[in-house]
Amino acid sequence: MTARCAVYGTGSWGTSFAMVLADAGCEVALWGRRPELVTAINTTRTNPEYRPEVVLPDTVTATTDPAEAAHGAEFVFLAVPSQALRANLAEWAPLLRPDAVLVSLMKGVELGTAKRMSEVIEEVVKTDPARVAVITGPNLAPEIVARQPAAAVVACRDEEVGRRIQSACLTPYFRPYTNTDVTGCELGGAVKNVIALAVGIAGGMGLGDNTKASLITRGLAETTRLGVAMGADPHTFAGLAGMGDLVATCSSPLSRNNTFGRNLGQGMSLAETMRATSQTAEGVKSCESVADLARRHGVDMPITETVVDIVHNGKSPAAAVRELMSRSAKPER
Repeated sequence: MTARCAVYGTGSWGTSFAMVLADAGCEVALWGRRPELVTAINTTRTNPEYRPEVVLPDTVTATTDPAEAAHGAEFVFLAVPSQALRANLAEWAPLLRPDAVLVSLMKGVELGTAKRMSEVIEEVVKTDPARVAVITGPNLAPEIVARQPAAAVVACRDEEVGRRIQSACLTPYFRPYTNTDVTGCELGGAVKNVIALAVGIAGGMGLGDNTKASLITRGLAETTRLGVAMGADPHTFAGLAGMGDLVATCSSPLSRNNTFGRNLGQGMSLAETMRATSQTAEGVKSCESVADLARRHGVDMPITETVVDIVHNGKSPAAAVRELMSRSAKPER
């Protein structure tokens, strides 16, 4: 498919997805705020800070001008940190084509409002929800840029729009499926970052595979409970956007959230861990907004609350684990 696409965000995932779109036959404008990084991308065809190992196709051009990136773009992919989306999008919205399809590549929940990224897009751009989509799934950027086989989900309420996006990013190594359950797909992507922090903390404490498997499984149960309370299809959480993304993020050393959690479990403070982490670990901020979302819907999410206590309330991982394990016994379902 030949289409003009804009990708806002020159971080690891934005750069990686620009490569996917170009490999699928699209013309891609990649927006970044830092002139030196944009210049490096255009002159060396690599992103030296985030993805130095990949040579970007010639059909990817970088710019610091958001209007230039938006010009003529049929699809606009948003790959900025989730907590920065609202402010950035307010600036970019007047520049976009009225019929442009807006696609979130982000996996987070906004602090304060507890809104999913698609909801923030709809609110800021004041657009039809049918023009807003989400791409999610087990997509670790270092493996994507190595063009290793991977699958993803394109979630959009409008099936025809979803198929158009699917065609725009379908390559021999990247296989997107469509889904109309935007709520479920977004929640799967956001909550798995929180569970990955928990699994990383357990690993950093020296706990083994039984503990990690328990956190992954019960974490999926938490996610599903919240999704069902918000009207999502429970089957979504058994697929790529749920279990698939959760397994990849919780088990891979390439996962930022897993690595962040491991550092905390090894005794590093939040400030020390943040200094040691060059890229955004979305779960660090989203754990608070996911917990807020759960409280608003009356859903019990003990693993999420435990992560909030460790990351933001200063509770020691050992004490938090003891409290989690001392909860009253109950049926699994």
